[in-house]
Amino acid sequence: MNAISRFKALEREYGHRPVHVDHSNDKSITFYACNVFDQSKMAKYLPESIFKQVKQTMDEGKRIDRQLADHVANAMKLWALQLGVTHYTHWFQPLTDQSAEKHDSFFTLDNGLPVESFDGKVLAQQEPDASSFPNGGIRNTFEARGYTAWDCTSPAFVIGSTLCIPTIFVSYTGEALDYKTPLLRALNAIDKQATAVCRYFLPDTKKVISTLGWEQEYFLIDEALFDARPDLVSCGRTLMGHNSAKNQQLDDHYFGSIPERVVEFMADLEVECHKLGIPVRTRHNEVAPGQFECAPIFEETNLAVDHNMLLMELMMKTARRHNFRILLHEKPFAEVNGSGKHNNWSLAADGKINLLSPGKDHDSNLMFLTFLVNVIKAVYNNSDLLRASIMTAGNEHRLGASEAPPAIISVFLGAHLSKTLALLKEETSNGKILDAAAKRTINLNIEQIPEILLDNTDRNRTSPFAFTGNRFEFRAVGSSANCACPLIVLNTIVAAQLEAFNNELQQSLSAGANRDEAVLKILGNYVAEFSPILFEGNNYSDEWKEEAKRRGLSNITSCPESIKAYTLSSTIKLFESQKVLSERELSARQDIYAENYHKKIHIESLVIANLALNHIIPTAIRYQNLLVENYNCTKGLGFDELIENRLDTIKSISKLILVIKNDVAQMVTERDKACTQSTNLQKALAYNTSVKPFLSSIRSSIDALEMIVDDEMWPLPKYREMLFCH
Repeated sequence: MNAISRFKALEREYGHRPVHVDHSNDKSITFYACNVFDQSKMAKYLPESIFKQVKQTMDEGKRIDRQLADHVANAMKLWALQLGVTHYTHWFQPLTDQSAEKHDSFFTLDNGLPVESFDGKVLAQQEPDASSFPNGGIRNTFEARGYTAWDCTSPAFVIGSTLCIPTIFVSYTGEALDYKTPLLRALNAIDKQATAVCRYFLPDTKKVISTLGWEQEYFLIDEALFDARPDLVSCGRTLMGHNSAKNQQLDDHYFGSIPERVVEFMADLEVECHKLGIPVRTRHNEVAPGQFECAPIFEETNLAVDHNMLLMELMMKTARRHNFRILLHEKPFAEVNGSGKHNNWSLAADGKINLLSPGKDHDSNLMFLTFLVNVIKAVYNNSDLLRASIMTAGNEHRLGASEAPPAIISVFLGAHLSKTLALLKEETSNGKILDAAAKRTINLNIEQIPEILLDNTDRNRTSPFAFTGNRFEFRAVGSSANCACPLIVLNTIVAAQLEAFNNELQQSLSAGANRDEAVLKILGNYVAEFSPILFEGNNYSDEWKEEAKRRGLSNITSCPESIKAYTLSSTIKLFESQKVLSERELSARQDIYAENYHKKIHIESLVIANLALNHIIPTAIRYQNLLVENYNCTKGLGFDELIENRLDTIKSISKLILVIKNDVAQMVTERDKACTQSTNLQKALAYNTSVKPFLSSIRSSIDALEMIVDDEMWPLPKYREMLFCH
């Protein structure tokens, strides 16, 4: 790469005008979910009696037998053929950063004659190569067999000419090799345990579902500028680049007028989403220049996770049609806001009663407090595990920065609820909870929780886990993450906590206690136990770090250190008790996450070394030669004192070049040492402590050179160009 490539990229960028896609006659309500084989399509293409059987089986969470699967497959094929579909695929989510698919044609030969074939057998199960996906030692490289199995709770959909069937992905011996399998197990666990607790207040409760509303943040960068940055191409983030003089200091980008090119992209994306039944509704500029966000209507968690994975794929495809590239890395640009994916989570009884929403009467408010307190207790007991679920190489850069919560897990409730829980704790600790008068006081307080609770307290945008009126917002999740990872953990820990609460309550009731007295006493004890995790203030402040330490809250900022939580004996016991993940599966996940971490740092180290030695240093030397030539030509002309500063600049360039070369050499040495470690976790720890620091030091020197070298010679697009060219 040379200086010309940067300016050629800028020329290409300036030639990119808004790509208008005519949707003037399109209304979402007319084509919403047109490419989804949902229950309305199923009812249309299946005999009524068969449809009722299939729907009942799906609603009850049972496995669809082969005969019913044949009926569904035939109906699905007829529907898909009308959309011009020629192939089908099992669409699954291995332990990588994206989904996977292998396409097979409907075409086959029957006695030498071409026919279109698709039956219940191929709908229900296929056999991809399990050894070639991350498996953490569960599969040997010579053991290839694995299975994908139809998830009938998430509807099939069509993209292009391919019918996509959401599936789980497991090994030949039955271990989960994906995100969907343990997520479905966790959702079954939360359903079982939450339903049991819910029946104390709503005896007719049949099912409790977990709901999710994600908020997807992302950066858009012009395709030409992206192509001119090898670090963005290979790593998804800039490994160097001096701040723009103006970035987000004025807060003028946030909720500002959306650039025309971006609006056209967003409109195109929304149409593609709505065709696939993804209920995106909100779009806006985010805080950083070049940063944006979209968000959907809340859905059942499994479906919402599938939709978010689909959204990220659609974003990438749609962006390229508009000469953009999407950046989903959590921190693609230094010193400006990174990108998260806030996970808004709640529980709903029988699909209509939000268990985390205050009610209008005593029982509903007592139920609300029961679930609220148990969720906080679960987070307090398992904060290290919850942190591990969102800690990645990318998110490690983002957590604790000015736009993201710190790695300290705390819970924000707001003044009103904090006061209510403090009173509950006080009454319990004073032993008054069994006193009739005290009980009436407590009950009155609970009944006075207003229905507009979500509006009567401010929101704390620095909290990693905040209550926002009728749900919890897990703000620490990274923008590139599969939402399933944190939600597997969150639903599992809450399920285990609800089971423990149910056991305690049963013991009290068996001993003759009144329901309300028993519930409030247990909840009060929980509040007293988890009070250290409640924090209403500024999570960014240094004072909070010290206060959190005094409270006994952990602050693990390293991804390799954080993921150690997956193999703790307490974690294994927890997941096995809820039948979500076995010890072997947990160990495999830790190994996969560690391997992913050290490989990403390894790639970044290779890229920055290449850029430093082959692009930046040669450019700096060429500019230095010009300065030397100029200095020699002007020296002795009678104004030597006036040109001494040029000599200082020449010396500064030489020093920075030397520092970069030395840092690169030391980084390579440390990288070679890290590669000799025997396990992936040991390698990840070594890369974190010994290799990663050089990425920052090399960057610092390169950024200093960027401010010295002639702008027309600098080989890479600069921040001011990448962030503001839309």
